Formats: sequence, structure tokens, C-alpha cells
Amino acid sequence: MIKKYIRFNEVNNPGKKTRIFEVINLSGDYILGFIHWYTAWRQYIFEPLENTVYSAGCLEDIIKELK
Repeated sequence: MIKKYIRFNEVNNPGKKTRIFEVINLSGDYILGFIHWYTAWRQYIFEPLENTVYSAGCLEDIIKELK
């Protein structure tokens, strides 16, 4: 599925069982945050970088990636 606002780039995570993804803005090609495994909740989460903002469409893309 083509994302409208962002793309996801898997980060090399040697020796680990879980995957990490950079969340990258398509218009500026800069990193917005990371999707990674959060052990306390036993699920993948999105961890945004400081001073980033998100439209509803961008958040929908992130939610779809988390599912």
C-alpha cells in the first residue's frame, strides 16, 4: 500500500528479535520518529521525535503500519 504522507524504513538491528522502523516524512525526507517494540506493553509503538507535528492522514498511515 502506498503511503500518502510518510514512508517506513527498516533500521538494521543486529542480534535483536524485534524490528525497528524509521518514520520518514515524504515531503521533506526527514525522520519523524521510530516504530519499535515496547517491552512494557508487549507491542510495537510509535515514538515521535521532539518538535514534530502530525496531520490526521499522517497518523492514519502510522496506525496502519502498527497493525
